[in-house]
Amino acid sequence: MAKYTFLDYAAEVLKTAPKPLIYQEIWEAGKNTNTISKLTLKGKTPWQTLGARLFMDVQSSSSQFIKIGKNPARFWLKSRQAELTPADLKGLDTEKPKVGGIENASTYHERKLHTLVAYFAYTNPAFSRGKQIYTKTIYHEKSNKKALSEWVHPDMVGFYLPLEDWNSKLIEFNKSTDKGAIRLFSFEIKKHIDRNNYREYFFQAVSNSSWANEGYLVAASIQQRDDLLSELERLSVSFGIGVILLDLKDIDASRVIYPARPKVALDWELMNKLCEQNEDFATFVDNVRKDYEVNTIHKSEYEPILDAEAYIEKELGIPQSKDS
Repeated sequence: MAKYTFLDYAAEVLKTAPKPLIYQEIWEAGKNTNTISKLTLKGKTPWQTLGARLFMDVQSSSSQFIKIGKNPARFWLKSRQAELTPADLKGLDTEKPKVGGIENASTYHERKLHTLVAYFAYTNPAFSRGKQIYTKTIYHEKSNKKALSEWVHPDMVGFYLPLEDWNSKLIEFNKSTDKGAIRLFSFEIKKHIDRNNYREYFFQAVSNSSWANEGYLVAASIQQRDDLLSELERLSVSFGIGVILLDLKDIDASRVIYPARPKVALDWELMNKLCEQNEDFATFVDNVRKDYEVNTIHKSEYEPILDAEAYIEKELGIPQSKDS
């Protein structure tokens, strides 16, 4: 008997779906039936695996699926293609999935989210693409109070070194040619984004993260308004800052809402200012340098990667689903 696959799962859901669905919707629809019990689940983010399988499979002319629309793409069965009407297809390219989150922002300190950003950066396959990204909190209270430092310090910084991905000889060659194997990340973290604060928070992220290869505004909840989401998307495209939603109900469903625009060059002048103003940032830069020189990441110098579900229940008081 053939093994039941993610593509079988998608096909079974779409046989009765009333309209084309994005892969996350396919996953959720199947969870509400006994269909999910047919799958052998191992990873923590099976919906990401489902999406990856669909996007790969639909490229083949022999696929049983078709991809409809974009931003986001939806999936449908070829065998049901004749059922689609113009009304079903209207607005698919502009319709955005709703994003929300938990808005109990008054019940926990913002810095409690840092552990979850560390977890996300390290484990989320859509963000890390399987690479090990380590992070570190930058404590603003350690900054030089005499300096002009408003909107300079990110909440967290991160880095990636290809020590496990590259041949050791290539790593040494990269060092000698100074071609920049190190990738640096910057995160501005907020509990909730709405129409009243989004501009302040976004431009704070622009100011605090413009030095890095990739900069992000992170939030545990985003007000569900189409005009707000459209404006965040416009700002992201214009300034290159990505937006990440942390899902506190299901941390492995956290995702990049709008991607950052990667930069090849770092802003060395701003990094120098950060080093002079904040000892945490200077120490972070020095630790990454040392790790690169000895080809070993000293994990104890960075944020630990904890059991996120247990952490959320204990530190934020938010019950977690026990579904596999």
